[in-house]
Amino acid sequence: MRRLAIAFYYDEEGKIDEYYFHLIASIRPFVEKLLVVCNGPVDDEARSRLSDATDSFLVRENKGFDVWAYRAALEHIGWDELSHFDEILFFNHTFYGPIFPFSEMFSEMDQRHCDFWGISAHKAIRPNPIDVRKSELPFHLNSHFIAVRRSLHQSKAFRDYWTRMVSINSYMESVAKHETVFTAHFQALGYTCSVLLDPERYKTPYPVFMEPDKTLEDRSPILKRRLFFHDTLSLERAAINLPRALEIVENQSDYDLSLIWKSVGRLGSPRTLNGNAALLSVLPDIHIGAQRNWDDYRIAVLAHVYHVDMIGEILGYAENVPKGYDLIVTTDNANKQALIQQAVAKATNARNAVVLVVRNDGRDTSALLVGCRDYALEDRYDLICRVHSKRSPQDGPRGELFKLHTFENLLHTPGYVSNLLELFANNPALGLVMPPLVHIGYPTIGNSWAGNKANVAKLARQLGLIVHLDDSTPVAPYGGMYWFRPAALRKLFEEEWGWNDFANMDYRDGSLVHAIERIIAYVAIDAGYTFRHVMTAGHAAHNYVMLEAKLQALCENGAPAEFGNYGVARSFRGLIFSIKRSIVARSPIAFRILRPLYRGLRRIIAFGD
Repeated sequence: MRRLAIAFYYDEEGKIDEYYFHLIASIRPFVEKLLVVCNGPVDDEARSRLSDATDSFLVRENKGFDVWAYRAALEHIGWDELSHFDEILFFNHTFYGPIFPFSEMFSEMDQRHCDFWGISAHKAIRPNPIDVRKSELPFHLNSHFIAVRRSLHQSKAFRDYWTRMVSINSYMESVAKHETVFTAHFQALGYTCSVLLDPERYKTPYPVFMEPDKTLEDRSPILKRRLFFHDTLSLERAAINLPRALEIVENQSDYDLSLIWKSVGRLGSPRTLNGNAALLSVLPDIHIGAQRNWDDYRIAVLAHVYHVDMIGEILGYAENVPKGYDLIVTTDNANKQALIQQAVAKATNARNAVVLVVRNDGRDTSALLVGCRDYALEDRYDLICRVHSKRSPQDGPRGELFKLHTFENLLHTPGYVSNLLELFANNPALGLVMPPLVHIGYPTIGNSWAGNKANVAKLARQLGLIVHLDDSTPVAPYGGMYWFRPAALRKLFEEEWGWNDFANMDYRDGSLVHAIERIIAYVAIDAGYTFRHVMTAGHAAHNYVMLEAKLQALCENGAPAEFGNYGVARSFRGLIFSIKRSIVARSPIAFRILRPLYRGLRRIIAFGD
């Protein structure tokens, strides 16, 4: 079958991620001609790669969303030229694939007699959530992938559909005026359609999104990207099981999961990604799986020891790292250096050990970014574990539990550490591993910006990061201890920090050191890496029952059992967005006038958290 593929792409930064090049390369053997149409500019690297990967590509004004991009592509090719093809594929960038080979899909659909078909579809539902003037949302193929055969694309009706297409000024208009219309429009004219994943086989109206694990069990070739950045509580209420879907991809498919992890960080906030994809591993104390030779991994432990009486405790944890690691210790005076040198001589697993004297301005943060800068930048190590002599005597037992939360969840036992290192070994896109948010004894949940958000936003601009800051609870290595790939945090170390940046510092919330602690995950994401939280089974049990107790108390005092009530700030954000969307739909000119006010309100609400 002679096929033409028209692929749509959009990225607000003008970048094209690797998953998309893999997608179009995988579709290439099944098509005679491949055209990619991009809304908005793309960078030089993307242009160069598109030249090699396609027959042609079209870069156009970011106008009309995917609908007008497809129309522009059809006009670019020429209506008469379409007659040379038996089938035209229209697909976009909103899914990962092929999770399972496209050959299976084409083999199945080539046997079906129809005029157009899709990978997935949405059932008819009442009432219509898109257009209140209509009682029913009709059955429709999802527009992320639609194939149109000669019997339809050579008809006057098909050409009229595109040439008469109304303007599209918002995502919702794209859905209301194209995606939910296309199928019913041509069915009403007598054309027939088919769908690879029949929605009637599933329990929800939109199976490829609402039942991703079930559709993958049926060897769906795609996984929707929106699953990674959609509202977490919406996924929770609908029991959408993205973690299970990812397990199916990992265990039953040949798809490279790093293609997902390298791109998802730019889609939304880390906290949303963390919840949707369940980026938490509870690791056993005993190593599981085949034994690995860690000699091939250059590993370092960078420890700042201000409280010398903790050196034995820190070494006890560090010695759980496989034999052959380098130990670099920083402290603040020569007397401490001498005492620490005596202790580290007993570190039998350490290949090399060095103790450096640094200034104490900035404490463990400056010791890392100034005193140990070269260790992170000179390609000496593949993986680094950052620890320090954390002590919070003012917090009493809370501080002791916080200390255990950091050390044990990073360096609990030799087997535990080996399991942690396996996470890095199995996922080249993993750049940061850290304990989860500490919350026992601390009011961190929903409030862990603690007055630092404005400074983090400023620091992000200083470092040149393009990231989505979390609303209220940033993903961060609270306590300042974590494992990382040096490449993931390169921008943080490349900044030319000096001791004077940390001189005479106030260490309360709002300081530079607190901003740096909270920006670490964002630096990794900006570099194209993902993160993961890790816990011991004991800490997981303790943290879970305490969370359950807190939620039980919250619900008992009148909060709804189903957490649809997001709080005043979040509800107001939703209201502002809804008003914006309504104005855009009714009067784009009015919205352009009101845009400065809209952006101002967004900033006020965001920094109010």
